[in-house]
Amino acid sequence: MGQTPDYRFSLANERTFLAWVRTSLALLAGGVAVVQIVPDFAFAGARHLLGIILILLAIVIAGTSYARWERRERAIRLGESLPPSLLPRVVGVGLAVVMVLSLGFVLLEVVRGQG
Repeated sequence: MGQTPDYRFSLANERTFLAWVRTSLALLAGGVAVVQIVPDFAFAGARHLLGIILILLAIVIAGTSYARWERRERAIRLGESLPPSLLPRVVGVGLAVVMVLSLGFVLLEVVRGQG
């Protein structure tokens, strides 16, 4: 399929794939840690909600990273523009949601502790 590209581009694409895999593993570990280690919040089920969101993000990243690598490898070999990806946006929005929820749960804890 196409031409053999400069090996540096293929290796860079592979490193990017591996970075996404590492990110998904880190999010999975974070999701499990939130559920197992973080103390309960004032809001019942908060730990589980945060853990589930982190694990779902991990699944999305792991599930789409190979296809993302393959599309880019094909584009490199065919001399085409690299295809756009929604994955960085999904990860950014997902993490922002986790952060806002975490802030809300911590603030509820502070208010509960003062009352």
